[in-house]
Amino acid sequence: MAWLFQINISNGGVPKRAVPTVMVHETGAEGDRQRNLKHHGGPDRALCVYSLERIIDLQHEGHPIFPGACGENLTLAGIEWQTFQPGMRLKVGETLELEMVSFTEPCRHIKDAFVDGVFTRILQDRHPGWSRLYAKVLRPGVISIGDPVEIVRGS
Repeated sequence: MAWLFQINISNGGVPKRAVPTVMVHETGAEGDRQRNLKHHGGPDRALCVYSLERIIDLQHEGHPIFPGACGENLTLAGIEWQTFQPGMRLKVGETLELEMVSFTEPCRHIKDAFVDGVFTRILQDRHPGWSRLYAKVLRPGVISIGDPVEIVRGS
């Protein structure tokens, strides 16, 4: 079973800090702000989503990454991350529905989460299946840590 391991927000920048619960609207998580709206935010990039298992694998490679360090809003657990693609739809908790829209381009602001600042370790073009994804909100809702995550439609 997949679940929501952590919810992360910030007033701009990384790392994002963990919160126990949040309301998610079409524009993103309440209390979360993006520093650069040219590359982050907006309806097709309302949330950034990543995998706890990928974070743990990166830690085993020696990277000082942790949930929220790469700016993801939702850290999911129990998911086969390498199968995640744009077009997939998820239900998180009772009401929140998301559609994965695109792979997230890593930027220099997350370099502290990687050995020697090599943030391209999670670049989809170089390391398929390791990228974060941006999601659009199809149905808003309140979510909490531990909520179930269900794939409702594949790509």
